[in-house]
Amino acid sequence: MCNHPSEFVRYRETQFLAGNQIMQWEIVIGLEVHAQLSTRSKIFSGASTAYGAPPNTQACAIDLALPGVLPVLNKGAVERAIRFGLSVGAAINSPSIFARKNYFYPDLPKGYQISQYELPVVQGGTIRIQTESGEKVIRLTRAHLEEDAGKSLHEDFHGMSGIDLNRAGTPLLEIVSEPDIRSSAEAVAYAKTLHALVRWIGICDGNMQEGSFRCDANVSVRPKGTEKLGTRCEIKNLNSFRFLEKAIDFEVGRQIEILEDGGVIRQETRLYDANRDETRTMRTKEDANDYRYFPDPDLLPLEISPAWIEQIGRALPELPRVRQERYMTEFALSQYDASVLTASRETADFFEATVGHLPGQGKLCANWIMGEISGQLNKDGIEIGSCPISPDRLATLLARIVDKTISGKAAKTVFDSLWKGEFGQDVDTIIAEKGLKQISDDGALETLIDQVLTANPQQVADFRGGKEKAFNSLIGQIMKATQGKANPAQVNAMLKRKLEA
Repeated sequence: MCNHPSEFVRYRETQFLAGNQIMQWEIVIGLEVHAQLSTRSKIFSGASTAYGAPPNTQACAIDLALPGVLPVLNKGAVERAIRFGLSVGAAINSPSIFARKNYFYPDLPKGYQISQYELPVVQGGTIRIQTESGEKVIRLTRAHLEEDAGKSLHEDFHGMSGIDLNRAGTPLLEIVSEPDIRSSAEAVAYAKTLHALVRWIGICDGNMQEGSFRCDANVSVRPKGTEKLGTRCEIKNLNSFRFLEKAIDFEVGRQIEILEDGGVIRQETRLYDANRDETRTMRTKEDANDYRYFPDPDLLPLEISPAWIEQIGRALPELPRVRQERYMTEFALSQYDASVLTASRETADFFEATVGHLPGQGKLCANWIMGEISGQLNKDGIEIGSCPISPDRLATLLARIVDKTISGKAAKTVFDSLWKGEFGQDVDTIIAEKGLKQISDDGALETLIDQVLTANPQQVADFRGGKEKAFNSLIGQIMKATQGKANPAQVNAMLKRKLEA
């Protein structure tokens, strides 16, 4: 038995002895991701979806399921579902059917949830992720439209719970993967790729703190080499990538421990407790027949015309994978650089705007965006959309490196001033005010080099006697004499020429 939750992780690649046969466990994971769609109103009513309103102020008669009310489908929610389906190469079903998923919970006013089951709007598709061993394709089962439930409030009440129905009826796209994921790291890579995609195509803001992007992980283990799936447990409502990884690692260890001790896994729904870093039982897991799905009699089958699908397809932005390939071809970037720059549409647009002002310098622009820009954004806790240095100003700064006006080291000083908004954020003014311009005049440099050589005869003799370190010492003396303003490459070439003369 394990004595501490952290010990569970070691089971991920552990072998165990069963009779005379050594077997390995294989982890099998499927994810269900709920992406809140970016419509202003709910999926079946005109009530607002804005976040942060006082409890129960954004729940209309339809959301409250008052007698006699009827749902009316939000066209914008359907359009966003189609947009996603086209982005992942899925089939768009027409007709698709809305069904009633029956269960009873305090924050579900109707006693059922309007969802989709047998004919979802999006069928199939794939998501490509990067793993340590290379690219991997994760198949999608479906993506279906449904309404969100309300929210039970426990912390603000003593001995009772409150119900906030503001979220009731909020449009969700539930994206269900096949059980193709084999580790918590792959699960995080998949979730991050999906998160970037729904934000890229503008169907979800991806705000995990506000519940706009939530993951349920179906986790099971089986002896490696077998085809039969193990009994799965579902971990609900994981709202951070870190929690997703830690919850899966704990659950894998828990299941392996039970099986190695001769026990049986019980299918159930579990919650992850971040404070105790463990999963615990929430309820026995229901199967589809427990929900008694049947077509909603208040909603007609959803017919989607080929012309509408084509129109939505034409309006899609260039997708991340396509941009990655273009960056590798057009700017000679590595796959890693291209994938980092396309992690968000805002970052990709910032890169393209920068390189547009500095043609032919794609790698230099990429390095500064992934390095200095990204580092400072992380330090300040802001997104690239709030970056105080615009793409054209960054391009101007980098142009001064290219034309050798300043050194790379001096450019970082200019960068800091730009970030702080000093000297009106004018690159050339900052260079002048701080005296950062490189000395590149051949005549001036030659005079300085001659002075250093005259003052250091022993180091000159050492170099000519085969001591390479003496060269670096002389370079240091020259850079000191110029207060670091000399062009290093130019100094290097001129000094070598004089010493070898």
